[in-house]
Amino acid sequence: MKRLVFALLILFCGNDMSAQTYTKEVCVRFPVASSVLNHNFGDNAASLAEIVKFLTDVQKDSTLELTSVKFCGSASPEGGPLLNQRLTERRCANMERYVRERVQLPDAIVSKCECSEMWQKLAYFVEKSDMPYRDEVLHQIRETDEFTYNSKGVLVDSRKKRLMDLNYGRTWNYMLREFFPAVRNASLISVYIEQKPTVVDNQKAEVIVPEEPVTQEPQVEEPAPEPERRNAYLAIKTNMLYDALGVPNIGMEFSLGKRWSIAADWMYAWWNNNHHHNYWRIYGGGISLRKWFGKASQVKPLQGHHLGINAQAFTYDFELGGKGYMAGIPGGKLLDRTSYAVGAEYGYSLPIAKRLNIDFSVVAGYMGGRYYEYEPLDGHYVWKATKNRHWIGPTKAEVSLVWLLGHGNYNNKKKGGDK
Repeated sequence: MKRLVFALLILFCGNDMSAQTYTKEVCVRFPVASSVLNHNFGDNAASLAEIVKFLTDVQKDSTLELTSVKFCGSASPEGGPLLNQRLTERRCANMERYVRERVQLPDAIVSKCECSEMWQKLAYFVEKSDMPYRDEVLHQIRETDEFTYNSKGVLVDSRKKRLMDLNYGRTWNYMLREFFPAVRNASLISVYIEQKPTVVDNQKAEVIVPEEPVTQEPQVEEPAPEPERRNAYLAIKTNMLYDALGVPNIGMEFSLGKRWSIAADWMYAWWNNNHHHNYWRIYGGGISLRKWFGKASQVKPLQGHHLGINAQAFTYDFELGGKGYMAGIPGGKLLDRTSYAVGAEYGYSLPIAKRLNIDFSVVAGYMGGRYYEYEPLDGHYVWKATKNRHWIGPTKAEVSLVWLLGHGNYNNKKKGGDK
């Protein structure tokens, strides 16, 4: 092992050199929800070989004393406490078994640290970030007890619950996506050594001191994601304004990542009463590309403010006992009867329950297409005029009930919005 030699002039006989403590740490990684020590996972092979060699060199050096070896397991804060406890205990045990099979260590210097470390790691990542509600998160991690029980021993509160409730669950989902992969799968082996005191006379002496080991910062490598646990953000919705007008409709929206989404919808109403000359017919659909913005959209997709572009295609036949309006050529093909609209969209999606939002939006742009005016006369329909529509203005209004689907796509409060 490398040594740094210092020349010291000792003025008084019998003086002892005070002990100095040095620390070395290596990071050992585990796959998600696994305690198996895998040499081929991440940099484990190099890290384990490094710590074994370091311990062996220290034991061979008569000027050094090994004072402590600590094994620190880690798990994810979003897991249950019992599962996390078992997982960290097994990870600690497997790291300890590996090292002690290769290096003789006295029981007195071996110790373990477990679940509390994961909160410290989470606080480290939060503190270094510019995430929304950063200060509130750090306060809960550092000031709130991990578990709170009443006088009867019943669990009434916890640090995890406080964090999950913060900002209607969106802050928790942000950390779940950005920080937890790094927190859950990195464990540490820490070694502490001291320079043995050396008694020297009043002659000039050389005291050999080891080069201070460089503490290795954990280099977190995200494990391969579990497909069944990946957060998925999608929604099914219905426009309640259309429903109120007797036009059944359904839509779907998918998050594309990086605060982009794509939505599609379809409507179909084919009501008629020919005897009273009442027709209420419309069918068609549209597609929207949306960009989400604002504080809410930073912590979970499909919520908060959004801007986008919208395109629609539809045909219709409306008559309420008098003059009627029909899109396109009567009896023609679908494309001959189609009207269309394109425009810019603005909206806001507001959480109202754990899996429900209300999305308010309006589209303004251009609507075009041919349509016919007709009137009923003596049991027949008489065509009165053929016109081309060129409308610039609002083309769609939406107050949609949105059902959130997918792992991690939920709100934690029944009411709320951006604070």
